[in-house]
Amino acid sequence: MALSEFELIARYFSHAGAPREDVALGVGDDCALLRPPAGQLLALTTDTMVDGVHFPHATRPGDLGHKALAVNLSDLAAMGAEPAWVTLALTLPAADPAWLEAFAGGFAALAREHGVALVGGDTTRGPLSVTVQAHGFVPPGQALTRGGARPGDLVYVTGTLGDAGLALLALRGEIRLPGPDLAAVRERLDRPRPRVGAGLALRGIASACIDISDGLAADLGHILEASGAGATLHLERLPVSATLAARLAAAGGWSLPLSGGDDYELCFTVPAARQGEAERALAAAGCPADRVGVIEAAPGLRCVTPEGDSVDAGRGGWQHFGG
Repeated sequence: MALSEFELIARYFSHAGAPREDVALGVGDDCALLRPPAGQLLALTTDTMVDGVHFPHATRPGDLGHKALAVNLSDLAAMGAEPAWVTLALTLPAADPAWLEAFAGGFAALAREHGVALVGGDTTRGPLSVTVQAHGFVPPGQALTRGGARPGDLVYVTGTLGDAGLALLALRGEIRLPGPDLAAVRERLDRPRPRVGAGLALRGIASACIDISDGLAADLGHILEASGAGATLHLERLPVSATLAARLAAAGGWSLPLSGGDDYELCFTVPAARQGEAERALAAAGCPADRVGVIEAAPGLRCVTPEGDSVDAGRGGWQHFGG
């Protein structure tokens, strides 16, 4: 027998998250009733993921559940916000119990890991798409934004760059990878790890921050635009995995770590005088980062190879309605 919308919600999503005392009423009513903590600002973000646009058709449902939440937690991390609540709007071509069980499992595991409560949402029939709205808290004056970078600030990134882009190349048949290497980079594409701890550690230290969803060049470009500044990146300092390093030339040179997208790492800037403080805070949070460049007064993004040559940064990024 086919599941009704309400049976679907009750079976798979009524408890798909962490319990929180600040949730007075969660899934199952017309609205959630929530208790924001006194003296905190509410950070809110929304992302929609559409089948064949934001994830390959063959993405496993558990991976999709994880990623749909992870990309929103990454936005909160980039603001230095502590995650609290999420809503989920799920459009499905059919109510397949096995698919729903796996999707809800991937979503719920990450929600519990970060203490996030699922407090509401919607389900409907149609082409597969997932929309998550995430809410978090940040003390006044401590939110990380894109607009605070100043000349002389150091540019950092967490993690490694380009693995998700390498996975997409392999899935499209544009490059061949041995099974273990494909599994490693596919994990980076399908199950990104939101850098929530790093974002919290950078409160009051970083001058600007953004999460890397469209590629380092494009997203650092947003910081530069908001800050009225430019930057130079030193390409030999870009952190890449051993898998990508061995195939950098075959995968298009520096294009993947610069513009590959789907990394969901943090790019942030730090005043030079606070470099040590930032690095110690990140190490304590279990998320060290690499210094890759410097903010400059001259507009534009300049990328320099180890040989001193300039490389086109390729700042375009993904545009849903662009030319």
